[in-house]
Amino acid sequence: MHTATLYYAHDPMCSWCWGFRPVWQALQAALADKAPGKVRIHYLLGGLAADTDQPMPEEMQINIRDTWRNIQKEIPGTRFNLDFWTQCQPRRSTWPACRAIIACRMQAPEREADMLLGIQQAYYLQARNPSDLDVLCDIAAQTGLDVAVFRNNILSDACQRSLLDEMEFCRSINISSFPSLVLKQGRSYTLVNINYTSSDYMLTQVLSALSRADSTADRPS
Repeated sequence: MHTATLYYAHDPMCSWCWGFRPVWQALQAALADKAPGKVRIHYLLGGLAADTDQPMPEEMQINIRDTWRNIQKEIPGTRFNLDFWTQCQPRRSTWPACRAIIACRMQAPEREADMLLGIQQAYYLQARNPSDLDVLCDIAAQTGLDVAVFRNNILSDACQRSLLDEMEFCRSINISSFPSLVLKQGRSYTLVNINYTSSDYMLTQVLSALSRADSTADRPS
């Protein structure tokens, strides 16, 4: 029986989330091993950048490209395909990719992780632009979704409302950057500090919080 929820706040087009991916996968596996059945994982979409058809300003392109290079230095093994910046027309718009995750959930929630990975690989490794609907539909097809249903879902008002609701929930529990981890126990929300190269750092925090909660519960009233 789950005694806690670990919220993972992210954006499919957040480069730090891409760098964090291997350690995040390792943390989930470690929690399943060290605290089986005690922690439910729940993904939250942060919605970094709203919809726009305007090209990304040159200065912003340079800053983000430099961020990719810095991440490669700080997180060993992280790969980026810098051809994106010459082969695509970048836009500062991540909401379409966020809605793609929700549209996938609406059709086949068990494929959400595959959809997320498909978006990240398209953006960071294949120099394709997940701000474009056609690219997202191609990824949906590769994920095994019904593309017609996916397209209807991603363009629906319900999909947009769900995104805005998740963004608002992130703000309500004081999440302002991505990736972020927040552990919910009862009515209490605790920020889990992130380390991009060691899952043990975060595992220790979560297990300690679980242990404290168990100790409190065992005390006589």
